[in-house]
Amino acid sequence: MTTTIIFESMNDQQIWDIANPIMDNLMDASTQLDHARHVRDFTDRMKAIVTPAYLQRVCQQYQSEKGYFSNRVPVAVFRRPDSVAMVWKQSFTKAPGEFVAEMVLVYKNGRYLVDHAVVF
Repeated sequence: MTTTIIFESMNDQQIWDIANPIMDNLMDASTQLDHARHVRDFTDRMKAIVTPAYLQRVCQQYQSEKGYFSNRVPVAVFRRPDSVAMVWKQSFTKAPGEFVAEMVLVYKNGRYLVDHAVVF
């Protein structure tokens, strides 16, 4: 089954059901500075970007400035021909206000993989 057919055949809830545990793992692994667990669902492209040193640097910076990830609320699903993007409203333990958590999933070799993720 192609990626296009996979995502087109799913409703939003089915996509959230796949995406939320993956994002939970990303956030928990970054809190724990656990590189192997953080990148376990990444595409090869993302694994090349998020090295152990990169993850350490980024996580230490956001943790010192904003604290840890706290409440996350789904906002929207965006379908593309070969991927799906999700956006959540994200909170931190120290920084006031609302932030955006975003993740792009692709389907390769029978797995859902993260091809982009960011919190801003």
